[in-house]
Amino acid sequence: MAQIELKSLSKAFKTGKVLDGLDLSVEEGEIVCIFGPSGAGKTVLLRLIAGVEEPDAGAIFLEGRDATDAAPERRGIGIAFQNFALFPHMSAFDNIASALTAHGATVATIKAKVDKVAAMLKISHVLNHEPRALSNGQKQRTALARALAADPKIVLLDDPLRNVDAKLRYEMRLELPSLLRASDATVLYVTQDYKEAMAIGDRIAVLIDGRFEQVATPASIYRAPVSVGVARLFGDPTINLIPVNPQAGGDGLSCEISGAKVGLGAAQVEGAGRSMLLGLRPESLVVNDDAGLGGFPVDVVAVTPLNEKSVLLMRTRDGQEIFASEAGVENEERKPGPAFARFDPARALMFDEASGACIGSRP
Repeated sequence: MAQIELKSLSKAFKTGKVLDGLDLSVEEGEIVCIFGPSGAGKTVLLRLIAGVEEPDAGAIFLEGRDATDAAPERRGIGIAFQNFALFPHMSAFDNIASALTAHGATVATIKAKVDKVAAMLKISHVLNHEPRALSNGQKQRTALARALAADPKIVLLDDPLRNVDAKLRYEMRLELPSLLRASDATVLYVTQDYKEAMAIGDRIAVLIDGRFEQVATPASIYRAPVSVGVARLFGDPTINLIPVNPQAGGDGLSCEISGAKVGLGAAQVEGAGRSMLLGLRPESLVVNDDAGLGGFPVDVVAVTPLNEKSVLLMRTRDGQEIFASEAGVENEERKPGPAFARFDPARALMFDEASGACIGSRP
């Protein structure tokens, strides 16, 4: 049985429709990241599920029960907001204990549960501090501890790492999945950071313009995005999109890039004779000094070393700018100037230029 089920959920404000007929099913113990650009409706969705806002249409089922009209306090949900929302006059201990206190738990139960979740989140040493004495990272962990302390079956996390520093955000990406699974909760996790979504979510629900464009595992979304819109949201540098007009031949499809004929294999036959966008992740491009089989000429404009990889900005003969990333290449090994790029056709994506939809066989 799904712990969270959304059916045709819609919400509009005076400025227009924010959510438009959303459907989603989240299984018990699953972590689903709601990911999308700013203004896509992610926070509004959590507020609807929490009961803070009312939907204009559709239904919300929690633990198999219709909770669409249920009061927030009767939904059994734990929530952590991106702005922490801690009570300023209460210690971290009392903030964490507030949900337990509201439910009439005994003093012994409250202490045991607060101590357990504080130890799990490594904030036991600040339980006596008020929020003004806490760092942003400690505030974030306190808010998360409060959401988990009452052992809710469902937890809603609204971009909880947005206000913490880069080092802690990286550490929490690694720690949060195991911490959340240890709580046995079903989690909806809102984020604008694609790396966070891929690190934390069992699945990612990509919210664009009020609709779920794709709901799938992180690997599936990265390797097989259903549209240009989804593809552009994942990857740094972002995916290269090269306008092409593929033609069918004896060896399958081919196209012209930078004046050179490049094979696309036999899988993308639907794209023959149509205006398409060839999608190439930067890491799928191999750059060297000789044309070789399937290579096309480029001019390396700039090389930027980024620790474990170097990012190359290149330009084709017709002025198309594309990126490549090379793992383990030191800056002095790659210089600006003429070169050739090639790719494995099995790693290429093909999008219809008019609709943006991905077509054919995808990796």
